[in-house]
Amino acid sequence: RTYSGAETEGQLLNSFVQYFGDSLGRKIKRMPLIEETVLPGDSLLTLPVVIIGNGPSGICLSYLLSGYRPYLSPEAIHPNPILHTKLEEARHLSIVDQDLEYLSEGLEGRSSNPVAVLFDTLLHPDADFGYDYPPVLHWKLEQHNYIPHIVLGKGPPGGAWHSMEGSMLTISFGDWMELPGLSFKEWAASKRRNVKSDRVMPEEIACYYKHYVKVMGLQKNFRDNVYITSVSRLYREKDDEGRSHQNEDISTQHLEMEDGQKSLIKRNWEVRGYQRATDGSHVPFCLFAENVALATGTFDSPGRLQVEGEDFPFVLHSMSDFGAAISKGKFRGKADPVLIVGAGLTAADAVLCACNNNIPVVHVFRRRVTDTSLIFKQLPKKLYPEYHKVYHMMCTQSHTVDSNQHSAYTSFPEHNVLSFKPEMKCVLQSASGLKKILKFSVALVLIGSHPNLFFLKDQGHSIGHHSNQPITCKGNPIEIDPYTYECTKEANLFALGPLVGDNFVRFLKGGALGIARCLAIRQKKKHELIEGGDGGGDGVP
Repeated sequence: RTYSGAETEGQLLNSFVQYFGDSLGRKIKRMPLIEETVLPGDSLLTLPVVIIGNGPSGICLSYLLSGYRPYLSPEAIHPNPILHTKLEEARHLSIVDQDLEYLSEGLEGRSSNPVAVLFDTLLHPDADFGYDYPPVLHWKLEQHNYIPHIVLGKGPPGGAWHSMEGSMLTISFGDWMELPGLSFKEWAASKRRNVKSDRVMPEEIACYYKHYVKVMGLQKNFRDNVYITSVSRLYREKDDEGRSHQNEDISTQHLEMEDGQKSLIKRNWEVRGYQRATDGSHVPFCLFAENVALATGTFDSPGRLQVEGEDFPFVLHSMSDFGAAISKGKFRGKADPVLIVGAGLTAADAVLCACNNNIPVVHVFRRRVTDTSLIFKQLPKKLYPEYHKVYHMMCTQSHTVDSNQHSAYTSFPEHNVLSFKPEMKCVLQSASGLKKILKFSVALVLIGSHPNLFFLKDQGHSIGHHSNQPITCKGNPIEIDPYTYECTKEANLFALGPLVGDNFVRFLKGGALGIARCLAIRQKKKHELIEGGDGGGDGVP
């Protein structure tokens, strides 16, 4: 990496100091920014919370940590009478200050996380039944509930939404993509944007999220163009207050050394990375945090087939690369079809994109078209006609039918890709073991994506439901407490959004609620200890 020098470092340093010095109510002379060769010392500033990821998960968590609190609206009546009775019992308290386990008991929804279902039904009552009821909550900004934090992201607020293909509609309604306190429809109307349907384009959502951070006054908490390189735990010997030791292999809160004499205590988190300056240089930094919240989403690493030839330049793994190839005219005059691998919505988007650009398609996927787990089975035809058009082609325009009738599209259900050949050929194998060789112009592998948690020890494999396996949204999400969203295998590490199985924006907001309540309780206990004259301990109690 290049290092831009003291002047640029000082600018980054001052931006942190100026804000956090005021927020913590004391003058900060030193900054949580050090050269990577320096051993961290106790005198450096430790922030209560560092949020990694500035998509909707990180934005919503910042909103709640900034002191915004949801209360039951005076005129509101929730359509669920049992839940409404519970809400009435503590109408004077914000939802953050109530027992989330009690409120979410008995609720059912399209998330496996109970707090996500609770918060969703408060913001969008009975949405899954087709109703468009208004939220039963109203929001108040309570400055005394502010918890100092910083949100670190690679790009502008909105995360991966800024890099999604702009020509496709979102799977969720625009209202379901909105964040607390700012109606998407009202925002769109104020910007004179013509929202033609309930579903909107990703660029609209990205613009909304960026505006949300500004209008809610959250910009001071956000840092863009930041890349995290490591997040690790610090340890201290119990009998040596003056030195810090880093030992990532220790997983217990207190651990005896081999000689039985010394023990190590888990301390705060050390977050290292760099910020990319306008001139392209990298400014390294080091932050210390009592708590870290992972809000990185799952779009970092496209899924791969792990087959021979997948690294050839004509094998693509994203819609943006496919769109760029179309824009550059790579398909003009080519008779060979594009080979699309996958049976999800992104693969369906690619099929639609190819058809709209008069590019013939060969569509390969492993499942049967009658498989009940196919996403198309879960989408109402009236709301998602374009996806059902693709599904209809998958079912009716198979390679088993006369190919001359359907030269623009041919599906290969129950087929696996065995390899890609340098002469732009692909070897397929059917469920019965029959092999087939196809010629193509470009291959597009769209089989999902996975989070890239390379900055954690063992890439975060130890914190999933299945230890020592990669974290995935569906198969192996991060294991959390269902009401606090704290990792069960690592204290003071939180996760929300797709990392814990909540792919839809409407449900990831519940993670922000759970984390905000947990941290608010701990901050209150910490202040009570300090006011009581006991300032000892490490980090948040």
